[in-house]
Amino acid sequence: MKVLVAGANGHTGRLLIQYLKEDGHEPFGLIRKEEQKAKIEELGGTPILADVTQQDVGYAVKGMDAVMFAAGSGSSTGPEQTEAVDRDGAINLAKATENLGIKKFVMLSAIAAGDPSRGPEELGHYLKMKGEADEYLKTTELDYTVVRPGGLTHEEGTSKIQVGETVDRGTIPRADVAKTMIAALQEQNAYHKTFELITGDTQIEEALKTL
Repeated sequence: MKVLVAGANGHTGRLLIQYLKEDGHEPFGLIRKEEQKAKIEELGGTPILADVTQQDVGYAVKGMDAVMFAAGSGSSTGPEQTEAVDRDGAINLAKATENLGIKKFVMLSAIAAGDPSRGPEELGHYLKMKGEADEYLKTTELDYTVVRPGGLTHEEGTSKIQVGETVDRGTIPRADVAKTMIAALQEQNAYHKTFELITGDTQIEEALKTL
């Protein structure tokens, strides 16, 4: 499966490229800077230069079997950049995916994106933008999956998670988030689903079957 990963140079994006390659897929990494190409190639991906904040990203999506959005504006940027990347960038990519007839789209969102009042006050705007992008995705004809992890850590993954429409606040290794997103590509029970996840006791594949 040819899979485009937006935000491929981020921590989770790099893991997605690595694990997709290990699982026998053909990963393509959407990046914004020329100097990021070498890292994507080192991980086994094919880099594509594009900016999701630009309206027309169809050329980056063309020929793919699935698209993943793992881009983020970063905690140090202002509200305008959060709107441009986390909301508008995700929507631009979803529109391009739908326009080209590609069906599968996996969105990396955030716990409490559906209800920012459940999250920390300082993340309110970020969660609102993520939630608006998620809501747009639900209006499309795409076979979407919206993954809303708790606090992301760099710990080693366990491949065991807890999922639900809402879950208690908690943490989860980025490795397990990436593996969950990849599993959602082929688990049809995860299509048209939005769920929160933290570290738990259930194997990823089995957890997705319970959604």
